Amino acid sequence: MKDHQLYLLGLLIAIIGLIIGIVLKFPISLLLLITLGLIVSLVFLALTYPKTIIISKKIITSLAFLIILGLINYLVVSKEIRIDLTENQIFTLSPQSQTILSQLTNPLKVWIFQTQINPRDLELLKNYQRNNPRFSFEFVDPENQIQLAKKFGIQNQGEVYLEYQEKRLLIQRISEVEPLEEAKLTSGIQAIQRDSQSQTIYFLQGHGETELNPTEEGLSQGVESLTSKGYQVQTLNLATVDRIPEDTKVIIIISPKRRLLDGEIEVLQNYLNNGGNLLLMLDPQTDLGLTKLLADWGIELDQRMVINVSGSGTLVGFGPATVIITNYGQHPITQAFGEGISLYHLARPISTTSKPDIEAVALLITSDSTWAESRLDGQEIEFDPEEDIPGPLDIGVALSRDNSRLVVIGNATFATNGWLKQQLNEDMFLNTVQWLAGEPESVLSLGSKEPQNRRLNLTAMQAKTLSWLSLVLVPLSAFVVAIILWWRHR
Repeated sequence: MKDHQLYLLGLLIAIIGLIIGIVLKFPISLLLLITLGLIVSLVFLALTYPKTIIISKKIITSLAFLIILGLINYLVVSKEIRIDLTENQIFTLSPQSQTILSQLTNPLKVWIFQTQINPRDLELLKNYQRNNPRFSFEFVDPENQIQLAKKFGIQNQGEVYLEYQEKRLLIQRISEVEPLEEAKLTSGIQAIQRDSQSQTIYFLQGHGETELNPTEEGLSQGVESLTSKGYQVQTLNLATVDRIPEDTKVIIIISPKRRLLDGEIEVLQNYLNNGGNLLLMLDPQTDLGLTKLLADWGIELDQRMVINVSGSGTLVGFGPATVIITNYGQHPITQAFGEGISLYHLARPISTTSKPDIEAVALLITSDSTWAESRLDGQEIEFDPEEDIPGPLDIGVALSRDNSRLVVIGNATFATNGWLKQQLNEDMFLNTVQWLAGEPESVLSLGSKEPQNRRLNLTAMQAKTLSWLSLVLVPLSAFVVAIILWWRHR
């Protein structure tokens, strides 16, 4: 074998060693040092034996190309790069999920008891794992791993459990038609880390308030959403207790039909004055006797009803009594809403007077095409400048003073079962309760994202026309053009 061929053999061995080093993930500094040594050796050979300089140049060029290619491959393999090009980033975890994962300080494991692995579920779980290595998951066939299934008390295929320290939590039952949901998984992570015994949300009862039942007018969906985030939910009748429970995080009063007793109002006033958190959701034309309490916070409830005459909800079946909100105040509750839609059927305006020790922010602001209507006796709706108030109007306000927080919303319907899942209504309700409960601002954001519906709904005639265009006219046009070009160049 000629001398320069020996050099080539040595160079080939060095390149193979370099590739093996990259695959086995040897320290990159060592690989660069080996490569640099090879290049120096080749240069030395070229200077020592001038006849080999042409061969050396080609070798150095090829080696440099291989090194660059190898380094690029190494970086791609060792540091995964993902770019989400979907319109609303459906393959990227929501800011809320990312924040909650970043706060995970102890190992957490997801157990999926399912025989068949859904690729969509697997990708979602990998996405969580990329955000925090303390997050892990395992798919389990309950028919083969019977003891493990018994340990978790598995009843059916598709049950998904979280395991964190000594606690286990069932978060969802998945199937072929119901995949694993980011919102439920994130809520479960948040819930299993929380000490639920000290996080109780109380709904005031005893005055005809909206009940927590599963009817369309009930609040069962809102209660389910709160419990999924780790809160305990209870009812509270101030007339039957001697004090507000010590584990109270937030008291919610939703649409009472009767006035509160003077003693109850005094209890709520003292609760707020001593670091309490209160949510009032009150429909129009109700007087609960809270005028003095609210005046202390600079709030005045108007008895008129907000009318929407923009016609923006006509196409989807909403009348002038349904206010569509797309304008939100700069506040942690609404910071992620952008120009999203939330809906409020039968809303009342709220007036705010500035107080030196109170920070007040309007949350829900109506458009210019609304007004507060004073006459609700069935006559034709028409703006009366002497009796009505022109928009824009505030129908939701957040206030804070020292360690106390108060949110007043001039509507209760948006949180009921018939309306909660509409647009941003659930986000509005949950964010409000979580802000009152003192949750970090970073976890107040939108829930999981769903892909935009981009389907084209064609009529029979449109579908037939499209078929003719794609199957006949377009191919025939191409054929005609081809014949013309052939004839011209014949």
